[in-house]
Amino acid sequence: MTDLRVEEALEQIRRHDIHSVRVVFADQHGLLRGKTVAATSMERAFEHGIGVPGSLLHKDTGNTYAIDLWKPSGDATLDALVGARNVVMRPDPSTLRQLPWADGTAIVLSDLESDSGQAIPHSTRGICARAVERLDAHQLTFIAGLELEFHLYAVDAGGQLTHSHPGWDLLGEGTLDRIEPAIEPIRRGLVSMGLPPVTIEAELGPSQIEMTFAPTVGLDVADQAMLVRTAIRHIARRTGFRASFMSRPRVDGESFPSGWHLHQSLASCADSTRSSAFTPTDATRLLSDLGRNYVAGLLHHASAACLLTTPTVTGYKRYRPRAITPDRVSWSRDHRGAMLRVIGGPGDPATRVENRVGDPAANPYLLVASQIFSGLDGIEHNRTPPPPTESPYEPEGGPPLPRTLGDAIAAFDASPLFRDVLGDGVVDYLVTLKGSEWNRFNAAVTDWEQREYFDLF
Repeated sequence: MTDLRVEEALEQIRRHDIHSVRVVFADQHGLLRGKTVAATSMERAFEHGIGVPGSLLHKDTGNTYAIDLWKPSGDATLDALVGARNVVMRPDPSTLRQLPWADGTAIVLSDLESDSGQAIPHSTRGICARAVERLDAHQLTFIAGLELEFHLYAVDAGGQLTHSHPGWDLLGEGTLDRIEPAIEPIRRGLVSMGLPPVTIEAELGPSQIEMTFAPTVGLDVADQAMLVRTAIRHIARRTGFRASFMSRPRVDGESFPSGWHLHQSLASCADSTRSSAFTPTDATRLLSDLGRNYVAGLLHHASAACLLTTPTVTGYKRYRPRAITPDRVSWSRDHRGAMLRVIGGPGDPATRVENRVGDPAANPYLLVASQIFSGLDGIEHNRTPPPPTESPYEPEGGPPLPRTLGDAIAAFDASPLFRDVLGDGVVDYLVTLKGSEWNRFNAAVTDWEQREYFDLF
């Protein structure tokens, strides 16, 4: 039987004179890896997939083999890949997009399979798809809009990074005009890919930018995030700038930390208008009963989910009180210091919850999956949230978020929910990878230690 999506993708390739397609998958860290395939071979690629070394699944963020590549580890999936045997990228034709910065080139996102055609449970896009399927069983649709912050630096003649804008002028029109030469090629490229920003803002810190995007559904939210981050980084580099989604980089001194704020709600699958099922009918409540259950799930599992929402050492240096960033597990109405910010209310069909905890470097598939799994657990167990707070930075506001990546690893490792929905194998796999990263950080001597102790002692 002919797959119409494949036919449409092949027709798009022919119509736009595409000669090369980057067939890619999101690895465990949310980094795209893959191969460039001749357009003439794409029909076969859609049918049979493209092989890549399974060793890519064994690496932490430093490209260190956190899991032994040459002997069994006890993980059945990884043991089948011992010796760097292949996994197969199965491209999803619905994700094919032409790249505006590379003539005659397109990109397509893939899922991972074994050479026998079985889904790889460690595939992060597959994990997100399974979360969406669980929600489908409840006749609910996940709707989310991206709000991504990043830093955009200029590169001088010597290759050194300098600030694209001086900062400390939140939403300043003059700052926006100053960075227009850097932003406009990125905006045009995103529009060309069908990913138009809704807003572009000069954020508070030096070189800090924020872009927001129209809401979309389910797996598309994470696909969008992958492609947006990729496009921003590549277009910036080609125009003499450097974009970084690291949460708190240091260039010419301290930077203001960036976050990834995910605006999310649920809608009934039967509702073609996708009106929010979080909208309350009771004027005394912030959310509907379903919305309250969902929020209760996000709060209950917030610490364990942090490994998926904030997977870097630096991300935890963003959690500071009174810095327009959350540092406690809390929710509130329209309060930017809370972890969860409720926007909307009675009569507003766009009522939603903004989770402000995320690291812009997070794997989009794991971040989205963490929200669906946590919120759905709140619904299935009829969880009730504590009263919303107006003091999110005070002890009464809620328990503290994990203070380090190590704390987050421990919370995730001990989570019954994530062991249930992901399986012990995937949880142990992610714990091993992030544990390797955390151990390497703890073994390194930092600039702070050098400054603090070298002359003193």
